[in-house]
Amino acid sequence: MLPDTPWSAEDWNPEFYRYEQIAEWVAERIQKGAYPPRTVLSEVQLQGYFGVGRDTIRKAFAILRERGMIITKPGRGSVVRRSDAGS
Repeated sequence: MLPDTPWSAEDWNPEFYRYEQIAEWVAERIQKGAYPPRTVLSEVQLQGYFGVGRDTIRKAFAILRERGMIITKPGRGSVVRRSDAGS
C-alpha cells in the first residue's frame, strides 16, 4: 500500500510539523480510496516509509481520529472508518 520510493528529506515542508504532513498524506489516500474502510494502518510501515519515530505517527493518527477518519483500539491498531461513520 505504500509507494516503492520512501519519503525523502526534500519531501518535507518546513512550514508544517511532520505529523501534520503525515496526517494529510494518509487522509488524502483514505479519501481517494487507496486505504478503503476497514484497512488496518501499520504504525511500523509508516514509520519506515517516512523515516520518523512512533510518536510522530501516533500524533498523525490522533489528527485522523479527531477528523473521524480512523478509530484506534488498544491492542488492535488503527482502522479506517467508513466515510459515513462520522455522520
